[in-house]
Amino acid sequence: MNKIETGLAGCYIIEPQLFGDDRGWFYESYSREKFAQIGIDTVFVQDNRSFSAQKGTLRGLHCQTEPHAQAKLICATRGTITDVAVDIREGSPSYMQHICVELSAENHRMLYIPKGFLHGFVTRTENVDVFYKVDDFYAPENDRSVRYNDPAFGIDWNVESPILSKKDSENVPLAASDIRFHF
Repeated sequence: MNKIETGLAGCYIIEPQLFGDDRGWFYESYSREKFAQIGIDTVFVQDNRSFSAQKGTLRGLHCQTEPHAQAKLICATRGTITDVAVDIREGSPSYMQHICVELSAENHRMLYIPKGFLHGFVTRTENVDVFYKVDDFYAPENDRSVRYNDPAFGIDWNVESPILSKKDSENVPLAASDIRFHF
C-alpha cells in the first residue's frame, strides 16, 4: 500500500499494490493490518455501493454529524469519478480547503476521508459503480448535505449541467447548515 498526502490533514490517496499477469490482476483493497502500518487505524463497519447510469451525475456534498460522523474509504470499481473532499473541521490547518481526485476502475486508487469532511463526487463516464467503507453505521437523524456549488468552497466540478437528486438540488450552503466539526 502506498499512502499519498493530499494537503488536507488526515485525508490520503491510497494506491494498492497490484499483482498481475497475462490472466489479469489481484490486489488487497483493504487490510486493517496494512492500513494500520501506514498510519490509518480505522475500523470499518459498513460497506456501501452507489451506481450512476449517466455521465455528469453529481452526488454531494454529504456527511453525518456527531455522534455518528463517518470516516470513508472510497473507490470506483467501474468507470471514473472525480471525488471531492472538503475539510470543515474548525481549527484544522486545512479548514475549508478541498481536493479533487480522479478515482477509476483503471487506476485502482482509493481516497481515505476522515471524520469532519464533506464528501461528493461527479461521474466522468456512464455506468459508474462506487464502493465505499464507513466506520459508523448510517444514522438518518445525522445525515446532512451542503450545496455542491457553495461559493465558500470554490470547487470546480468541471461539469456544466450536473445531474442532481431532488435532495442535492435543494441543499443549503454550509453557513446556513447546522454542521459543526472541530479538529
